[in-house]
Amino acid sequence: MGAPLDLLLRGGTVVDGTGAAARRADIGVRAGRITLLPTGAPATALTTLDVTGRTVTPGFIDVHTHSDALAVPQDTEDPSVETLRLAPLLQGVTTEIAGNCGSSLFPALPERLGGLAGHLRVTFGLGPLPPAADFTAFAAGQAPALRATHLASLVGHGTLRAGVMGFDDRAPTDTELRTMCDLLDRSLTQGAAGLSTGLIYPPGTYADTDEIVALARIAARHGKPYVTHLRDEMSGIDTALEEALHIAVRSGAPLQISHHKTAGRHAWGATLRTLPRLEQARAEGVDVLCDVYPYTAGSTVLHAMLPPWANEGGIPALLARLRDDAVRERVRRDIAGGVAGWENTVGNGGWDLIAVAAAPTHPHIQGRRIADLAAERAVDPVDYVADLLLAEEGEVTIISHSMREDDVRRVIASPLAMIGSDGVPKPGRPHPRWAGSFTRVLGRYGRDEGLLTLENAVHKMTGLPAARFGLTGRGTIRDGAHADLVVLDPATVRDRATFDSPLLAPDGIGTVVVAGRLAVHDGRPTGVRAGQVVGVR
Repeated sequence: MGAPLDLLLRGGTVVDGTGAAARRADIGVRAGRITLLPTGAPATALTTLDVTGRTVTPGFIDVHTHSDALAVPQDTEDPSVETLRLAPLLQGVTTEIAGNCGSSLFPALPERLGGLAGHLRVTFGLGPLPPAADFTAFAAGQAPALRATHLASLVGHGTLRAGVMGFDDRAPTDTELRTMCDLLDRSLTQGAAGLSTGLIYPPGTYADTDEIVALARIAARHGKPYVTHLRDEMSGIDTALEEALHIAVRSGAPLQISHHKTAGRHAWGATLRTLPRLEQARAEGVDVLCDVYPYTAGSTVLHAMLPPWANEGGIPALLARLRDDAVRERVRRDIAGGVAGWENTVGNGGWDLIAVAAAPTHPHIQGRRIADLAAERAVDPVDYVADLLLAEEGEVTIISHSMREDDVRRVIASPLAMIGSDGVPKPGRPHPRWAGSFTRVLGRYGRDEGLLTLENAVHKMTGLPAARFGLTGRGTIRDGAHADLVVLDPATVRDRATFDSPLLAPDGIGTVVVAGRLAVHDGRPTGVRAGQVVGVR
């Protein structure tokens, strides 16, 4: 019989991540790799678990996170940081793709690294963060002992732009654009997973289409995707989607639409147009897919609610402007009347839909709506927001209740969509998607509402994202694959995280295996930290 296996999962039903029908099989693990066995086949193992009546799936791949900083050692006694680190693992996530929405911890020219630190601190919110020159430096700076999950990273265009030319609202010179292309090429060669943009966030919002095409061509040369937070997910969604498709066609890069949504009252119902448009583009030869989180609220930084001109020059320049009453009045006018090319979240919804998620020195306001907080103080919401940003040195995260359930359901059900949390793991009262997205899809939308079969839901969380992002050997259960596995109870799996208690662990996830090691057993973390930085070649 040979040497014993490291781990043997006996009696389970395998949903292998390909979309194929479930089947009975035993799963052996040796040296971090999978061996499939007929049910009941003779085998010995150092650890054997009876998983009869349970479903065994590949580890879930969260294609859209902002967890880069959680791999960096933090000088903090705050126990919530450890809770944040473990939240994805406890819902079955074994691999995360970070560096989304144009914001990553790399790359930059050496002389720009210092200037990026403050911007990254505000973005990620967990203390001073060391920017890196490229993917290799980023990977070397991680702390594997702190990683509960594997981590791959995109190259953020906003970081790349700021790392070459700062936060100026202008086109790059020819030399600056070549430098950006060279830095991107080097990081992709070293193993970064693709290029991301966040075209509502400074400095990405200052880039024109031609700049993005030039960079996406570098991604295409590597066979890696262009991943985009569109320039507008609200009233201008159709135009923004056409820009993304145009970039994909001109560059030849596979296109990934991040957290596809149609938000704000002027865009409710627009998925009836956007999803058929994506299907049409795919039929015409554009390699386009999208991801989605299963909630009607989003989350981002508070300063993104302000017009792009207010953010030019970065956070220090923004804070200096907000001390000026004339600037505040201009912000009010622009929110009321709009600015060409600007998404204008508040103008499309209102301050009553914006709640504070994280404000480090004002924990008593976390979870409350901006409109209510301003009314209690008898001040205009813009003045309240400006004063809060000044008090917090720009570091405020918000939750925006801006979507409609029927739109969310259409995207989840689309064959073009995979699942991503868009988790922003900051202390405070973060969005519950960080702890609940995957189990919410499996429980509410799959089992309870019948929107997806179990096999289809698991495919959207495993095989489909692994193929999209080149995660070789992950995302499916087969002989020789990486032993990242989840054992779940399909009858009880469900999310428990809420907006009031956003980090509650789910029900129904009994066992999680990362790199062949038991990271969760009986629904509780074991203390194993087997996650590594994953390079994509």
